[in-house]
Amino acid sequence: MVDAISTALSGLNAASNRIEASASNIANSTTTSALDDENAAPALTTAQSAEENGGVRSQIIPKDPGIVERFAPNSPFANEDGVVGAPNVNLAEEAVNLKLAETAYRANIATIKTANEISEALLDIFDDR
Repeated sequence: MVDAISTALSGLNAASNRIEASASNIANSTTTSALDDENAAPALTTAQSAEENGGVRSQIIPKDPGIVERFAPNSPFANEDGVVGAPNVNLAEEAVNLKLAETAYRANIATIKTANEISEALLDIFDDR
């Protein structure tokens, strides 16, 4: 039971990272900077890998490419061609990521509830004896 709960908790953490990355992308989707600005905030994504003992490891990483060119001639950051750097954000993709995170939350919470119910049933069996 502990393994199931541990695995589900790692899944909840991965979903939280997905939400954090998407929230940052949505909040910064209209942010622009000079193309050569090294401090520009790139769009984010998550990278996940399986753990040896079960579960998943998740981390937030910059998208590749994190910054894309956007035409904005009136921006104070625009170069001579009217181009600025903007986070590589696709709002439709972010909506899908949020929905995937919601589904992952629901599935992992259901796993924790089921593991708890099985543990309680097992304890009741031993208690009756």
